[in-house]
Amino acid sequence: IHTFTSTSPVHMEHMLRMTPAQVLQKAVQAVKHARSFSDDVEFSGQDATRSDIKFLREIIQAVIEAGATTVNIPDTVGYGIPQLYGALIADLKQNVPGIDKVVISTHCHNDLGLATANSLAAVLNGARQVECTINGLGERAGNAALEEVVMAINTRRDIFTCDTRIKTTEIYRTSQLVSRLMGLDVQVNKAIVGANAFAHESGVHVDGLLKDRTTYEIITPESVGVTASRVVLGRHSGRHGFKIRCQELGFELDSRQLDSVYQRFIELADKK
Repeated sequence: IHTFTSTSPVHMEHMLRMTPAQVLQKAVQAVKHARSFSDDVEFSGQDATRSDIKFLREIIQAVIEAGATTVNIPDTVGYGIPQLYGALIADLKQNVPGIDKVVISTHCHNDLGLATANSLAAVLNGARQVECTINGLGERAGNAALEEVVMAINTRRDIFTCDTRIKTTEIYRTSQLVSRLMGLDVQVNKAIVGANAFAHESGVHVDGLLKDRTTYEIITPESVGVTASRVVLGRHSGRHGFKIRCQELGFELDSRQLDSVYQRFIELADKK
């Protein structure tokens, strides 16, 4: 059961119209009531990143003593900055008695485009639950994107000591399913699942990719369920990628023909 109340001054004053003491009392009552129905109770201090740290410590300690098994530290309005959000998690982990017995959770919004970064900063500082969404969908600018959090942890195992146990090869298919059912397109430059996530146009990038994929891909498309990388032809394309694409289309060009056709292609790409 998930219980929550706002803990920031602006929320308590204008939304709840309650004093901090009243909010603390209600939070404890809610957790105790929830525990009468379930042994798994989560408490969220809404707008935690704009809350007074002393009050946040106090209310979290109180709900833990009341029986909460998960404490969620939401960045409800996307106000957090990774360094500060990570430090907030570390502070609570160090200064709240009993917090080592519960799961620390994050719930980050993307108003400043930092939801994934903030979630990962929290994980590095002891959080072990990340509340996130497929394609980063959610209120306003959205929530932390599941696919980004999962692949960041999988890719940077040199700094993350945890595992999500997510079957990553289902990520792209799931993203497409959610997009189709909700009628919301995934932005083309969306990390991990966007149409351009594994597309390369720059001549230098394509040349490196064709020689060794690891030169410009830190994640293989297959690892998230995408069939292959895409080489996109455009005004920045180099001869190597252009030649390979011509061969794929069945055209074998000698060097003179390639130079001529490539020049005409670049002129067309400039106009387009």
